[in-house]
Amino acid sequence: MKDTFKHKGLRQQLVNILKAKGITDENVLNAISKIPRHLFMDSGFLDHAYQDKAFPIAADQTISQPYTVAFQSELMKVKKGDKVLEIGTGSGYQTAVLCELGAKVYSIERQQELFKKTSKFLPKLGYRAKKLIFGDGYKGLVDDAPFDSIIVTAGAPFVPKPLLSQLKPEGRLVIPVGEDVQIMTLLIRKGLKEFEQHEFGEFRFVPLLEDKN
Repeated sequence: MKDTFKHKGLRQQLVNILKAKGITDENVLNAISKIPRHLFMDSGFLDHAYQDKAFPIAADQTISQPYTVAFQSELMKVKKGDKVLEIGTGSGYQTAVLCELGAKVYSIERQQELFKKTSKFLPKLGYRAKKLIFGDGYKGLVDDAPFDSIIVTAGAPFVPKPLLSQLKPEGRLVIPVGEDVQIMTLLIRKGLKEFEQHEFGEFRFVPLLEDKN
């Protein structure tokens, strides 16, 4: 579990790439400059850890492209102390970014293998989510709702209604919607059943899986 001077330099280069691509939120950029992304990947991929690319991890999943992580995080407008629900813990990299932003993170993963690995790994790096749960992201976490923001880190064929109902007033849901290619979508809660919707172009994610267990 080493984080060297070289890694820190590579992270700074990555931050510069993200700035050039239009990421402006200083808190998000600082989080990415701090988090040792190479530790979230299999050792064979260490050379690729600070390229702006997605890479395979366990259980046929991927660690998202840093630009995608930064873009989604920026859309969430996380403030210190915000209660945030993450659908798809995955490698835990996005979870770590949310922790660095000062959020109280509740995260759901439905791949047992990833859930076990990440729930042991994150605390070793000093990132402690309020809750890491093995379960179905489509249902959200009704017992812990409402949330200031919800992030979905996999492609959803539609927006799950339970997630909308678990947002606070003015709460933000950031979700990639679509089958093969996803449109990054932001929904802001304006009333009991009123949501303001914004779309931010095409992204590619692994599919959001329904609970088959």
